[in-house]
Amino acid sequence: KLPDIGYSVSVTTRAPREGEVDGVSYFFKTVEEVKTMIAEGGLLEYAEVYGNYYGTLKSEVEKAIVNGKNIILEIDPVGARNVRAHYPDAVLMFLVAPDLEVLSSRLSGRGSESAETFKIRHDAALSEMENATLYDYVVVNDFVERAADDILAIIRAENLRTKNSIEILSRIKGGNKL
Repeated sequence: KLPDIGYSVSVTTRAPREGEVDGVSYFFKTVEEVKTMIAEGGLLEYAEVYGNYYGTLKSEVEKAIVNGKNIILEIDPVGARNVRAHYPDAVLMFLVAPDLEVLSSRLSGRGSESAETFKIRHDAALSEMENATLYDYVVVNDFVERAADDILAIIRAENLRTKNSIEILSRIKGGNKL
């Protein structure tokens, strides 16, 4: 719906699920490859979650910023804290299921979780809600279209903030700085 939005494909060490494509769903890497990325500073944020590494390539985020694009990262609260540390003006949105029943249904609907993994993910989701105040916005993901519209409204509003419009205003004034 907005052409200036990019999506950051995360790095992971977990095995691909059925239908997932390397470079589209995730960048599937070995533990050794991810540890090298960490050591070389190639990841903006990373965490070991459920026995696997997940992270965001710094190069993907920087490329989007240089090209003037908004970029969406799908990260947990640990990652959000790290992003905020590197980019204090980042806009953080916390997506949450409308209730516990829906949350449980979505987790079990994957069909790829053992009972033990389901419990770990369920408990982690509940724990993550305790960090909601870290975020700028909370979006209830009850219906996909409504949640997407809410996210787009936030992005549009943030892009209209004066601090994000200085370049446009200067151009309108004939190149004179504000």
